[in-house]
Parts: sequence; C-alpha cells; structure tokens
Amino acid sequence: MFNLHDKVVYPGLGVARVNRIIEKSVGNTKITLYELKFIHKDMVILVPTNNSDSIGLRELTTRDQIDTIFDFLARPARRFKNHELTSSNWNRRCKDYQLKLMSGNLEDVSFIYRELKNLAKYKELSFGEKNMLNQTEVLLVQEIAAVKNLAEEKAVAYIRSIFDTNFDLKHSGGQQQLC
Repeated sequence: MFNLHDKVVYPGLGVARVNRIIEKSVGNTKITLYELKFIHKDMVILVPTNNSDSIGLRELTTRDQIDTIFDFLARPARRFKNHELTSSNWNRRCKDYQLKLMSGNLEDVSFIYRELKNLAKYKELSFGEKNMLNQTEVLLVQEIAAVKNLAEEKAVAYIRSIFDTNFDLKHSGGQQQLC
C-alpha cells in the first residue's frame, strides 16, 4: 500500500505522486482509490488500491537499481541481422516492446531503449521506432531524475552519453559518475 505523497511509477505513463487517497461508494461497496497526479503530465487518474498490483503500479526503484540499469545500458547490445531490419519484424518487435512497457519493469524499459539506440546504428528508425525510443527515454529519465534527485536534463544527457561513447564508459577506464 502506498501513502499520501509517495512517488510511484505507473506502467507506460511514468512517475506520479499519490495526491489523495479517496473512499467512494459504488453500489453497496466501498472502494479505496489512489488519486495519482503525474509529475510531468497534466493528468490525474484514479486507481483502485486493491487493483494497483495487477495494474503494475510500483514504488520508485532504488539508487542501486538505477546504477545496475546504467551498467546494463553500457554493455554492448546484440548485432542485428539484415532480415531483422524489415518492417514486418518491427511489427513483431513493437508488440513485444508494448508488452514490456506495460509491465512497468524498469529493466524491460531499458532493454527496449538499448535495442532501439543500437538499431539506429544500422538504419534510420521508422516513425514508430522513433516514438517508442522517445517514450522509453522519457520513462527512464523521469525515474532516474526522481530517484537520483536530478534535473531531467542531466539525466537525459547522461543516458545519451552512454551511447555517444559507443558503450565504452566502463571498459575505457573513464567511467562517468552520476550523483
């Protein structure tokens, strides 16, 4: 159960704050709802407290888990084969990516981000791929900034720098630190 003012992650939408905990009567049943106000969107939603686990609502990750995500992003991604670069394969990957996004799992979001950043080295990303890349970057940045108490611009710059250095931050001896 979350408390008032806790920061939480709603799968696919990002970081929100528990603005209120509301009790409502629906028929003869009383239900308790979290009112979630998204930090970076002008959006408020109500989530039944007894349904929050099945939706995937979760606490922010830890600083250690964020460091693990950075390590994962810095590892070399797989090489794509020519047949994987076709639009029909994108359709299949997109469905898989959507399921991963809706899981709310930060490791899944970082996997998608790394895959798409890597794919961009092989070809120009399609409109859908670019949108998915932007969405995953926003989700990663929101949580990194919230956990590390950073400005989002610094979190964006850092995760992009991982890819600008060709995944070689760890192995070059020039490991960068982020708070």
